[in-house]
Amino acid sequence: MTQDTRAIPPSTQDSKSARLERHHQEIKDCVKCPLGATRTRFVFGTGSPEARILLIGEAPGFHEDQQGIPFVGAAGNLLNKILENVGLQRSEIYIANVLKCRPPGNRSPLRLEVETCRPYLVKQIEIIDPQVIGTMGNPATELFVPNFKGITKSRGKVYTWGRWTVFPIYHPAAALYRNELLKDLVEDFRKIRSLVDAPRASAPRFEQAPLF
Repeated sequence: MTQDTRAIPPSTQDSKSARLERHHQEIKDCVKCPLGATRTRFVFGTGSPEARILLIGEAPGFHEDQQGIPFVGAAGNLLNKILENVGLQRSEIYIANVLKCRPPGNRSPLRLEVETCRPYLVKQIEIIDPQVIGTMGNPATELFVPNFKGITKSRGKVYTWGRWTVFPIYHPAAALYRNELLKDLVEDFRKIRSLVDAPRASAPRFEQAPLF
C-alpha cells in the first residue's frame, strides 16, 4: 500500500532523501584507501530512499565506475529483468555495494577496503531503514551472516542483523556464467518480495558477523 503523504510535513517527507544526500556529499571525495586514487567515479548507490528492499552487491565494475551508478552493466540488465519478472520495479528499491569504488581489474575487495567502506554502508542502511536487506554474493553476505561458509550454504535462509531482516542470494553476475543459478535467483527474489510484508525481526536474531 502506498503511503498517503499529503498530511505529512514536507520536511518529514524528504528527510531520508536529504540525509542520504548529505551522507553522499560527506564521503564522495573519500581517499581513505588506495581505491580513491584509481576510481573514475564514486558509486554511492541509487534508488528510492523510502525503499523497503535494499540490495547490496560487491563493488562497482567497469560500467559502474564510468557512470557512478551501481548495476548498469550486464549483471544490472539481468537484475532489471528479474525484478520485472517478480513484479518489482527498480525505482522501488535501493541498490548499493560493499565498496564505493571499483577495485582495479574487478578483483575481490581487500580487507582494508571493506573495513574502510563498511561505516558508509551501515549509515545508508540506518537512513533507509529497509524491511529486507538482500545480500548478493559472498562479500556482501559475509558482513551480515555469522560463521559465514559461503553463499551456497547461506543463500535462501533468513537472518536478522540488528533490526533488519537479511536474505542472502546469489549475485546476478554468477547467473550470467552459470545459467542453472538463474532459477534459484528468481525464486529468491520472489521470497524477498514476500518477506517485505513479514513482521520485522521475525528470524533468529544474530549480532553482526566478524568481517574476517
